[in-house]
Formats: sequence, structure tokens, C-alpha cells
Amino acid sequence: MNNRTLGDNGEDIACKFLEKQGYTILERNKHYSRFCELDIIAKYKDTFVFVEVKTRKTDSFGTPFEAITKTKFENILKGVQYYLSENKVKNYRIDVVGITLRPQIKIEHLKNISM
Repeated sequence: MNNRTLGDNGEDIACKFLEKQGYTILERNKHYSRFCELDIIAKYKDTFVFVEVKTRKTDSFGTPFEAITKTKFENILKGVQYYLSENKVKNYRIDVVGITLRPQIKIEHLKNISM
């Protein structure tokens, strides 16, 4: 499984997980530049939620959350700012969903992250 396939599978799992939690998925893979992509844009009640999804086959080389570097977070923020400038959004937050596939599927959801 290559990294793109792994990421796509993780995003599919994250979308299903979020929908079961009451989120409405609005968009996926919104690109603003080569470095700036918003994995999932969802809505929960009256809040827009920008979700970064990190998927790992195992935790052998670190958890999914450890892949969120300061630079990655800054790129996510740029994407959120682009989106906010294009749309009239008042309430929003940034979440991360971490998925580990083996030995069993493990999903963790961190809400309202910041660096």
C-alpha cells in the first residue's frame, strides 16, 4: 500500500467515524497550494471543523499525532485562513484524527488543536 492509498483509506475511515459522531462532511482534499491541503472540512452543529487526518500502518515509527510538525500546522492554518476568506464562517476549530491500522484499527480524535 503506497502513502497516497494509505492516506485515502485513512480519510475514508475518518469520514465514517465523524459522520457517526454527528458531523456533516462538506468537502475533502481542498487544495490551496502545493503545501496547503485541508483533508476534511465538516460541520458539527453550528461549527465548521477543519480536520487533519494522519494515518499510520502501525505505531512502530511513532504515532499519527507525532507527524503534525510546526510547519505542517502552519500550512493547515494557511488553508483555514484561505477558506475563511472565501466563505462567511464565524465559528470554527481545527481537529486532528489519528488512525493506526495494525494490529487493530485505532481512531483518536483531538479537538480544537493549537501549537
